[in-house]
Amino acid sequence: MALLFRKKNRLRKRILSDVNMTPMIDIMLVLLIIFMVAAPMITTGVKVTLPTASAPSINENEKPVVVYVDSNGKTYIGETEVDRETIGIKLRAIVVDTNTKIFVKGDKSLYYGDIMGIMGHISDSGFKKVVLVTGLPKRRNR
Repeated sequence: MALLFRKKNRLRKRILSDVNMTPMIDIMLVLLIIFMVAAPMITTGVKVTLPTASAPSINENEKPVVVYVDSNGKTYIGETEVDRETIGIKLRAIVVDTNTKIFVKGDKSLYYGDIMGIMGHISDSGFKKVVLVTGLPKRRNR
């Protein structure tokens, strides 16, 4: 009985230089889901409950300046609180063009005269396009 000695073919291990894409794709999908869920929660501005009206919505290309009046009667330009009497002067310092639209968002619990007084201060400072913003009414299911 003869023993045959064979050389074992040793397989050399090759180093993989390719990047494994599966973990990166998993991380990207998780981040996408997180941002999709978190995006509606990110709101800017002051919390104001708008009154409703059945007027059609306006589509604008330029970004207007927004003046908020909260339920306590405090007035804001963007997120910065300003004094009601000096709102026109501060708007003139921020906005050079008097044809820029100024949106006024007032809380529905305020008196109409309070909102109109603020709009009057803005108009008196030279702005020609002062717009009162309302929310759309909720549709009833029939």
